[in-house]
Amino acid sequence: MTNASVREFKMPDVGEGLTEAEILKWYVQPGDAVTDGQVVCEVETAKAAVELPIPYDGVVRALHFPEGTTVDVGTSIIAVEVAGGAAPAQEETAVAPAPAAEPEQPAEQPAARQPVLVGYGVATSSTRRRPRKQAQDPAAQQAASAVQSELNGHGAAPAAPAVPAAPAAPAAPAAPAQRPLAKPPVRKLAKDLGVDLATVTPTGPDGVVTREDVHAAVAAAQAPQQTAPEAPPAAPAASAPAAQPAAPASYDSARETRIPVKGVRKATAAAMVGSAFTAPHVTEFVTVDVTRTMKLVEELKQDKEFAGLRVNPLLLIAKALLVAIRRNPDINASWDEAAQEIVVKHYVNLGIAAATPRGLIVPNIKDAHARTLPELAASLGELVSTAREGKTSPSAMQGGTVTITNVGVFGVDTGTPLLNPGESAILAVGAIKPQPWVHKSKVKPRQVTTLALSFDHRLVDGELGSKVLADVAAVLEQPKRLITWA
Repeated sequence: MTNASVREFKMPDVGEGLTEAEILKWYVQPGDAVTDGQVVCEVETAKAAVELPIPYDGVVRALHFPEGTTVDVGTSIIAVEVAGGAAPAQEETAVAPAPAAEPEQPAEQPAARQPVLVGYGVATSSTRRRPRKQAQDPAAQQAASAVQSELNGHGAAPAAPAVPAAPAAPAAPAAPAQRPLAKPPVRKLAKDLGVDLATVTPTGPDGVVTREDVHAAVAAAQAPQQTAPEAPPAAPAASAPAAQPAAPASYDSARETRIPVKGVRKATAAAMVGSAFTAPHVTEFVTVDVTRTMKLVEELKQDKEFAGLRVNPLLLIAKALLVAIRRNPDINASWDEAAQEIVVKHYVNLGIAAATPRGLIVPNIKDAHARTLPELAASLGELVSTAREGKTSPSAMQGGTVTITNVGVFGVDTGTPLLNPGESAILAVGAIKPQPWVHKSKVKPRQVTTLALSFDHRLVDGELGSKVLADVAAVLEQPKRLITWA
């Protein structure tokens, strides 16, 4: 092994901002020869499955994590032995690294992000992590543990007597010299909720306080009031403290199944919680006769311009929403909390909620407003097929401005959809069913559906939201408006 070195390939940031990924499958094993550009594994990020190629030739020396493991971005996942002399600047680790040089490298290259074949390597942070506070009072440690257990839904009874130890919190002001690290929106949230950031335990990268940390601090302050009445019954059981903590963790494996929250489900949960508790939602409904739209769908299927394309009601619903946005452009906007500005988008990246084997994802059609009806049909078909195959790229799910979710395919009438984070409106489409309807002064069976539009009431007033929903309904009732309003 003369003149050889070992290079550690780190988990890259494949989605510009993602913090972790799960290793789904290894395509190589220790001892296998690999070449530059060869795919060595498949990983699942928060929204998509991505294949990772190795950026150099060599022989696999070790796989650091088994399949199914969630790994943080920037963590070495595979070691490859390469022939040759000194490794280039991109090399992560060598066989004999110079111990004196390592501490100096972060100071010399703080802002460099090394490009890899997929995305970018993890960025070196320019901020310093605040030193963790060491709780010197054992009672304070027990109280913190009890609160955290309660927040996680696994509150343990023996921890209740430690609640009175909350007065140990005054020890926090001992570190006022260091200003807590937090983004402006988080600081505003803490101010509104009356939370002192200096007393909040940060969980974000580099010791940054997140929104979840602030909410956790509020819940922790309320927890003693809720758990205090339950504290006395726990006292008689103090003689067997070792047996009590095990009780909440036990469950009937024959009658229950526990599924780890990760990947798409974890990302969806975080996004929906953030959306529900950040944007004030308002949902409006309208029931509309779409008989003429259904007839137009059948006619378009026979049109040679749509040969080989999938034509369905969703295509015309998407076009109707685009027309409504053109007539009411202020609906296509987002709220910038940090700058305290409303950002009106002069383009429409139309998101389509898609149910996949890995969970719900929302890829979007870039510049949907500029596409003709056949082009929109082709984009919709490609988007759906790619999503079902699990090949949707992270970039396809970024930058959406407004979304459509078709809950009608499940046979339900409608719903109250939650906004996709960063967007101001989402349209839910219910099932299209024959119903009795007054048409030309007579009750006749007509194709009817219910539409629901949820919008962010911070930047969308009731009038604007109502106009958008009414315009969509009007186009679907009279498809000729696609021409007259266009």
